[in-house]
Amino acid sequence: MKIINALKATAVASLLSTSLFAGALGTHWGYTGHSSPEHWAELNPLFFMCKDGSNQSPINIVKKDILATTGLEKIKFNYTTNASGVINNGHTIQVNVKDGSSITIDGIQFDLKQFHFHTPSENEVDGKHFPLEAHFVHAAKDGHLAVISVLFEDGKENVDLKRIWSKMPHKESSAGCGLPAAMIKDILPKNKAYYRFDGSLTTPPCSEGVRWFVMQDYSHVSAAQVKEFAKLIHGHDNRPVQPMNARKVLK
Repeated sequence: MKIINALKATAVASLLSTSLFAGALGTHWGYTGHSSPEHWAELNPLFFMCKDGSNQSPINIVKKDILATTGLEKIKFNYTTNASGVINNGHTIQVNVKDGSSITIDGIQFDLKQFHFHTPSENEVDGKHFPLEAHFVHAAKDGHLAVISVLFEDGKENVDLKRIWSKMPHKESSAGCGLPAAMIKDILPKNKAYYRFDGSLTTPPCSEGVRWFVMQDYSHVSAAQVKEFAKLIHGHDNRPVQPMNARKVLK
């Protein structure tokens, strides 16, 4: 029980802190070399789920295998607060959000804490990577997590991302940010239909029990915007897809 509680606390801290690795006992991890995803479980005993977990994220969403359901609950969005800062934490660009924004699903309110980006996308659809993916990270009062994923396909410049990119620190530091709630909400596609599955954090400690909601409709991003982001994070920041095992994706 102590290990489970420690892992849960580390999971919440690692996703909600201004540094994704600060909550993980200061352990350095990354996406290349000896600290890359295939080695995460070797870096810290609390990272054991990165190797031993059976419901890991990200996944490849195979459309023909999706379990279609009737009356899948709509997510109630309540994004009403502004961003408090844009963070370069060495792994991604993270936008912290002031208290007061949330989603409600399964009768539970999950408060929006931050959103961040991965290139290329972590989740795939029919084996296809997307140039960019955003993860909106939410936490309930009991510490359970829910992630809204938005996939970006090649297209014209995204004006909402442009405002965030203009605030991106080029070194690991925080920067004040006055991004409005309307802009945060607009990053989501208008159609809020989603794919749902049980998963994990895509970063150490890879804790499971995370509710995943991947938007079915895509947003767009220009090649230049992706290139600018990739240059800032020195390449890529995506974990490879993980085995589905006995899980099903719902829509």
